[in-house]
Amino acid sequence: MSDILLELLSEEIPARMQAKAEADLARLFTAELAKAGIDAGSVETFATPRRLALIARGLPAETAAVSEETKGPRASAPPQALEGFLRKTGLTREQLQERDGVLYAVVERPGRATADVLADAIPAIVRAFPWPKSMRWGAASLSTESLRWVRPLQGIVALLDDAVVPVQVAGVTSGRITAGHRFHHPAPVTIPSPDAYVETLRAAHVIASADARQQVIRSRAADLAAAEGLSVIPDDGLVAENAGLTEWPVPLLGRFDPDFLQVPREVIQLTLRTNQKYFVCADSAGDLAPAFICVANIDATDGGARIVDGNRRVLAARLSDARFFWEQDLKVPLDEQAAKLGQIVFHEKLGTVADKVERVAKLARWLVEEGIVPGGDPDQAERAARLAKADLVTQMVGEFPELQGIMGGHYARAQGEPDAVADAVRDHYKPVGQGDAVPAAPVTLAVSLADKLDTLAAFFLIEDTPTGSRDPFALRRAALGVIRLILDNGLRGSLGRWSTRATDLHLHDLLLSQGTEVPQAPLYLEVHGDDRRLKAGDRDLLRFPVAADAARYPGLAATGLHPGPLAAFFADRLKVQQREAGVRHDLIDAVFALGGEDDLVRLLARVHALQAFVATEDGLNLLAGYKRAANILKKEGVDAVAAEQPAPSYAPDPAEAALVAALDAAEPRARAAVEEERFGDAMAALASLRRPIDSFFDEVTVNDADPAKRAARLALLARIRAAVHGVADFSRIEG
Repeated sequence: MSDILLELLSEEIPARMQAKAEADLARLFTAELAKAGIDAGSVETFATPRRLALIARGLPAETAAVSEETKGPRASAPPQALEGFLRKTGLTREQLQERDGVLYAVVERPGRATADVLADAIPAIVRAFPWPKSMRWGAASLSTESLRWVRPLQGIVALLDDAVVPVQVAGVTSGRITAGHRFHHPAPVTIPSPDAYVETLRAAHVIASADARQQVIRSRAADLAAAEGLSVIPDDGLVAENAGLTEWPVPLLGRFDPDFLQVPREVIQLTLRTNQKYFVCADSAGDLAPAFICVANIDATDGGARIVDGNRRVLAARLSDARFFWEQDLKVPLDEQAAKLGQIVFHEKLGTVADKVERVAKLARWLVEEGIVPGGDPDQAERAARLAKADLVTQMVGEFPELQGIMGGHYARAQGEPDAVADAVRDHYKPVGQGDAVPAAPVTLAVSLADKLDTLAAFFLIEDTPTGSRDPFALRRAALGVIRLILDNGLRGSLGRWSTRATDLHLHDLLLSQGTEVPQAPLYLEVHGDDRRLKAGDRDLLRFPVAADAARYPGLAATGLHPGPLAAFFADRLKVQQREAGVRHDLIDAVFALGGEDDLVRLLARVHALQAFVATEDGLNLLAGYKRAANILKKEGVDAVAAEQPAPSYAPDPAEAALVAALDAAEPRARAAVEEERFGDAMAALASLRRPIDSFFDEVTVNDADPAKRAARLALLARIRAAVHGVADFSRIEG
């Protein structure tokens, strides 16, 4: 068995591209060998800023001979068919084999040397490589057919055991010569074999493995910090980035002026990380320390003193800028900053950020006053909402957009706002992602929920909603945020009602823009012929043609105003979110399909009880019985049944009477349990129907010749369906 080394040497490969490039190289290499019938065996990949490589072990020296058989026409087929088959296969009639009256072309393909396979595969891999960004270079770049690579390709090492595989790609010829470290080993490096690749490069001051470089960075940085009584604040992404920027990583510790620690911690961390790629250190109390760790790509003769000093001076300039922004922003109260939000367009159809702030403030106050968010102070909720976006116009957020909200919280606290208000300003964007913390403090919760509901109501009103992978306003994330805020905090109430309130606030803006008095009553839309009427109670507020305002509010459609699309959107997002928790989407559909259930806490409690129930034998059998009953009713065109059925005019069969008695007992039990949110008890009540339903179908003929019996028994099946639908729409359940 043989080993293969393939290294592609180039100019600097961006750190962010290296991990995927390793995976792509292994994938393409494996696929190309598979075309020749070779299993690539174990494949190990490597990436540094200057090279992309792999070693494949345990390959055969040559491919096995194969026999390829192609079925042809029947022996009695017309001459034209035979001639076409012979042309296709390149054989003569005498070379064909006949079996059961059918002709076959059997061709023995000899094995190929693995070196020959590689000679064909390597150029194909290079030319098919899917870099996110690539370039052409040199005189050949005048042609669009020239090679594209992430940076100019400089060399190819292709070895099969200790022999060079001859390959040429765009004028670059393969060999066994590669490059070592630019400064520590500028001379060419000769690779004798795949097994010697890693150690030969290490001797030339190149650590080929990205994982090994990351380990060097972690270990050495931790040791440097510990020697100063500090610790490194973990940052796996920064470790990977520094490993992608160096071939011989050398962590170095430096210090900066402690006076800079007057600037908020997040600003210092972001400055060090984003601008400089430095690691941040903390002292024994967990507070930010005036120290940093940078990663050099060289073992300096002075131990790195000049490197550290240069980095310290660059960092001092960066931190000076940050301190200037912080001090200047502190001079302007957040109320004054917020007044500038009227100059920022939120969306061309939705007004300014100041308009949004006004709506969010009203909605946050309403959520607290209505008890939807319990335990909060409505004045603080409104105040926090009015300040929440003010930091968007600060100098600091202009420099570091990632700090919006965070800086607002610092400014609010610095100007004497209550902690509840400052915390709400800081955290009102949360949760941003699946792993982000969910706010629990009442004021923060109210502002965060109001902000997201306003955004969703706004874009659904103008019908600028996600399609496919397109979601420019992050509405899916906003909806997931709303769901997590509700579920994690156990907020009770109608999500549809809250969304309607958010939409009403947008319609209030429409009324104000028309100079119309804004009423307190809920708004709704009526369509009369060619006119639409925006109403509050019996009072017409606005009348306009159906086509009017379509540019601003296309969501004011003839079919109505609020529930449909946004409710369906929340349902879809809930299914996505709960799928990760192991909840079946069809069971969520089964509960949503009942209508009127948009208390998400209660809905999920019902879904969880339903999921546990359908996993039992009683649940599966009841589901089967329900579907049998529903199919009969559908076939017979029985869509509904009266709430109370008259007593049958005949003596029921024993199984029929037993089912009636079981329904009489189970229906009120299930209904009461649902009303009291004892969903497990509701499922238990339904479970009591399982055996009576089985017996009924085993022993009773539904479509009896007697019309009275047939009608009564269909009504009984309708009662089964209605009883089950009191808990969930079992027709939506798969299986």
